[in-house]
Amino acid sequence: MTKPWMVSRGPIVAADIDIRKAEAINALLVRPIGILPSKLGDHIRPFAIGLFEEIRALLKPGVGVTTLRRAVAAFVHSKRYYFAGAQPDSFRHDIDGRELEPMSVDDRMTAQNRFLALKQKTAADADGRSDSSSSSPPPAASAMTKSEQIRAALLGRGKSQRSSSTAF
Repeated sequence: MTKPWMVSRGPIVAADIDIRKAEAINALLVRPIGILPSKLGDHIRPFAIGLFEEIRALLKPGVGVTTLRRAVAAFVHSKRYYFAGAQPDSFRHDIDGRELEPMSVDDRMTAQNRFLALKQKTAADADGRSDSSSSSPPPAASAMTKSEQIRAALLGRGKSQRSSSTAF
């Protein structure tokens, strides 16, 4: 995709999974942070750049930074988070959830592309295909030389006629 979306879908609201991820983050902190959704229907708000450092400062004693980083990553690498950031009217927010600045076109494009990739992966998974099976050719095709592939493609038109006459 080379063009950013021009039509807004409005605020993107949190689903149950988003609330659980937000609760997991807040459980690691000395106080809840306002940017995270707390109930179904709350808006998903894109984080301000560098916000992780502010969140890290609220880490409970004895909790590892890696644990917090993973919890935050699970939230910000979700389909709805990317969808919220891809909207043409999306803003970055501070730790308390206040709007700071509009998302840049480059950041919106990144969010849009990641959203579409996750959406495509979800659709492929629903169809029963895995990433590896949909992105790589079948083993037999990759083992053939270029001339064998061309020959097979050219002869493939009459294949059904030949196979039906030679079947026993």
